Amino acid sequence: MLPISVDSLYSQISHVFWPALRILALFTTAPIFSATEINKKTKVGLALIIAFLISQNLPDSHHIIFAWSGIGLAAQQLIIGAAMGITVQLIFVMVRTAGEIMGLQMGLSFATFFDPSGGQNMPVIARILNLLATLLFLSLNGHLWLLTIINESFVVLPIGGSTLNSEGFFFLAQSAGLIFKHGLMLGLPIVTLLLAINFTLGLLNRLTPQLSIFVIGFPLTLTVGMGALALEMYTFAPFFENSLRDIFDLLSRIILMFASR
Repeated sequence: MLPISVDSLYSQISHVFWPALRILALFTTAPIFSATEINKKTKVGLALIIAFLISQNLPDSHHIIFAWSGIGLAAQQLIIGAAMGITVQLIFVMVRTAGEIMGLQMGLSFATFFDPSGGQNMPVIARILNLLATLLFLSLNGHLWLLTIINESFVVLPIGGSTLNSEGFFFLAQSAGLIFKHGLMLGLPIVTLLLAINFTLGLLNRLTPQLSIFVIGFPLTLTVGMGALALEMYTFAPFFENSLRDIFDLLSRIILMFASR
């Protein structure tokens, strides 16, 4: 039986502990991994396994866990992981924003479902698009790309390196505009079509006051909106794939900006 010293055991724990913090922070904020349907013990176990595998390619860690300096280092790892997860989460916020805009124009803003992953009520159109985005994210191996990027982040942002550049945080905040830009681009065709229909119904109401707009308006906008949404599904997958590529490029830039001097 090989003797195991306390120092050697402590070194092995420290070698896995710091990467595990960054990965756990990612699992708390990233899509798919942050879903409440996944048991917390499963998340912790998966994070420890991934951290152990990643740590085999990392240099030995000499940072003390139970020390004042360890508090700052732990906070740094949590911030890096959380920033990465929030960045990838932007694409799902974009899809939900587009769904909310579409549902509002269709008159379905009152029809909401409880979203267990977000812990809040979500319009039915946003819920449908969010489920489609989740399936596309998995089919395009987005979760594997995310794990690959976090593995490479330990090279660009090594544990115990210099402090993070604040420009990365400002760039992340500015990049939140992608939510409205891509969300508007996704919902613009349907919104434009429904606005034209509402404008036409308004003219008909002025020309023929005896025509009850409220009787035909809601069924018409709902039917046309659902038909247009069905047609837009043909372009949803390519649009989501391009947006996902932009998000991962954005994530790589943010990591490089964190490491820049």
